[in-house]
Amino acid sequence: RRERQRFVDKNGRCNVQHGNLGGESSRYLSDLFTTLVDLKWRWNLLIFLLTYTVAWLVMASMWWGIAYLRGDLHQAHDDTYSPCVANVYNFPSAFLFFIETEATIGYGHRYITERCPEGIVLFLFQSLLGSIVDAFLIGCMFIKMSQPKKRAETLMFSRAAVVSQRDGKLCLMFRVGNLRNSHMVSAQIRCKLIKSRQTPEGEFLPLDQCELDVGFGTGADQLFLVSPLTICHEINSKSPFFCLSQRSLRSEQFEIVVILEGIVETTGMTCQARTSYTEDEVLWGHRFLPVMSLEDGFFRVDYSQFHATFEVPTPPYSVKE
Repeated sequence: RRERQRFVDKNGRCNVQHGNLGGESSRYLSDLFTTLVDLKWRWNLLIFLLTYTVAWLVMASMWWGIAYLRGDLHQAHDDTYSPCVANVYNFPSAFLFFIETEATIGYGHRYITERCPEGIVLFLFQSLLGSIVDAFLIGCMFIKMSQPKKRAETLMFSRAAVVSQRDGKLCLMFRVGNLRNSHMVSAQIRCKLIKSRQTPEGEFLPLDQCELDVGFGTGADQLFLVSPLTICHEINSKSPFFCLSQRSLRSEQFEIVVILEGIVETTGMTCQARTSYTEDEVLWGHRFLPVMSLEDGFFRVDYSQFHATFEVPTPPYSVKE
């Protein structure tokens, strides 16, 4: 069967685009910092370079303008004349003075004299503006670099989910794993069933979301993720899969979205990893191969078998049947 459109990709990217925002687009500017952090890296670097370039050119032009209006450019080489800024006699020298001042280099060749109050005011304005621009842009870049999105790439989900019996009960199961030695603190897992349905009143609900119980009442949703774990959803009378059988699975159309959240141990930041399983990726009558083995003084995880399954005898009927 042809692969259908997913709500959430296997890598966790949500296939949702917002259009026809109209006047609501201005809301992005009200939270400008978050908007910049959410941009792609190429746009962040472009804005970073353009902002500094424009700010430097504007401030250098203001220093050059003061020198031009005072007539310093025509008397720059007159030793008896006291200019606003010493040794500024064209735009390049004004630009170099601004860079020396902004970067606190201070070579000593160019400096403000005491007979230039407008230069002192511009110097104070430049210091305040430079601090604001540095705090905003450098803070934006720091937050973007420290985002825990890359940590989610070392959290694994099995390529397929399986349906088989466990402890005498029919269960939907999938596997999660952590490739790093650093732990995920307070790791918690949630599952959403995405399926369109029609209410008894005739209302059509596209992509309706329904919660799948993966151990909320027993605390099984709180994970100690130091080795791969198999997450289990018991199919009972309260489960959305109460009427699901091996035959009906072939004609159903749904998507199971899995959300794994936790705190990165090394940074203390919250990380979220997502994936999804469509009906084509649910294997009836399968079970995951074991990946843990006991070695000399430690346990070894064989990730080459992480996605592997094998068939087990499973009734083809639904729990309701």
